[in-house]
Amino acid sequence: MSGKEIMFTPVSFGSIRLKNRLVMAPLTRMRAIAGDVPNPLAKIYYEQRASAGLIITEATQISPLGKGYPATPGIYSADQTAAWKEIVDAVHAKGGSIVSQLWHVGRISHSSLHPEQGLPEAPSAIAAAGQTYGADWKLHDYEIPKAMSLEDIARVLKEFELAAQNAKAAGFDGVEIHSANGYLLDQFLQDKTNQRTDQYGGTIENRLRLLGEVIEAVCKVFSSDRVGVRLSPYGTFNDMSDSDPVALFTAVIKKLNQYELAYLHMIEPRATSAGGGEQVLEEAPITSEIFRAAYQGKFITAGGYDQAMGEKVLEAGLADAVAYGRLYISNPDLAERFKQGASLNSYNRATFYGGKEAGYIDYPTL
Repeated sequence: MSGKEIMFTPVSFGSIRLKNRLVMAPLTRMRAIAGDVPNPLAKIYYEQRASAGLIITEATQISPLGKGYPATPGIYSADQTAAWKEIVDAVHAKGGSIVSQLWHVGRISHSSLHPEQGLPEAPSAIAAAGQTYGADWKLHDYEIPKAMSLEDIARVLKEFELAAQNAKAAGFDGVEIHSANGYLLDQFLQDKTNQRTDQYGGTIENRLRLLGEVIEAVCKVFSSDRVGVRLSPYGTFNDMSDSDPVALFTAVIKKLNQYELAYLHMIEPRATSAGGGEQVLEEAPITSEIFRAAYQGKFITAGGYDQAMGEKVLEAGLADAVAYGRLYISNPDLAERFKQGASLNSYNRATFYGGKEAGYIDYPTL
């Protein structure tokens, strides 16, 4: 079968049915309203894109302290859950599948975003290099985060479980655990950010303990065949690195194989900036080539794909589905356009983050 034929062949990711192999990647848009409730416009935005095989929501914080940017939505309150339910119902009415991406940013935050909870929390008290947006939408230097106690870790596990319960109540087809891009779970995995000396630090086995415990917490709510995990080996976004990424991420995948998950979602390191621009690593290893063979389940690849690249990776058997981000922002009907070979709308980067309708729900369809 050609790559294009494969792209439009249905597939099951565990108990989640995809009508094609196009995935709408998780896309932070920073348009939530008061109380970190999804914007009413989000219902239109996601519904417009329901022809994707699978929609992965924008990263959605599991708690106030899990928030890292202004106007990102949560899934820890009743109001948030009710708003997500309307979105999920709209996507399902159009025959789409949608999962919630559960997110805790760790040190990639600022205390102004959660004044009652104080400083951001992380595996170790190591500030990220650079600056981040505070509640005032202005740039601030990263603060030195609070190193998490064992009690803090136990609380975060409960928060993941509650977020999964809310996702289930909202009707989501499953959840994706965000363990990529330098956020909390990735900070525990990589040794630049994890310098703990307890059971959550030091050896690779210890550093991937928390990810395993989060999966187990979420699987108390959803069966494992409705749970996915996102990873970003070699990603440098948010001041990340590891001394031996191949050993680390091979061990992570070996652990993930034990859970019979719906899927593993990996970001190619050529897209290291994860939304922060067009930085491309010329010499980057190809994640799908290194790690695909190690993972025994369904595999989503993401990172700067166009249609031809996506078809090629499917045809080569290096992925079961391809996630598209920026192209889905500007082309709500991306699946139809790919199928017909139609031209694509170009995206306007100035409207990616914040704002209202413009650059959000006003891109034309065929």
